[in-house]
Amino acid sequence: MNTHCKDPADVTSPSAPPCHPAGETNHCVTCSDGVIEMEVVRLEEGGLALARASTGVAEISIALVAAQAGDTVLVHAGEAIAVA
Repeated sequence: MNTHCKDPADVTSPSAPPCHPAGETNHCVTCSDGVIEMEVVRLEEGGLALARASTGVAEISIALVAAQAGDTVLVHAGEAIAVA
């Protein structure tokens, strides 16, 4: 679960910034780096996985999410931050 931002429809937490301001849905609200969708190809030891995107294959960390092979994850700076 993402704890640094809120759903734009959530009016109960006005102090948290929205995750996707003004229709921008593909970058980190904290540092402005991009987020990419990747498909988990294979789980590896140590909370790592081999994942594929349109740009190629990379080893990523899945330590923060409960991802399995075949899942699509959102990856920021080599770390899966959500299961799509």
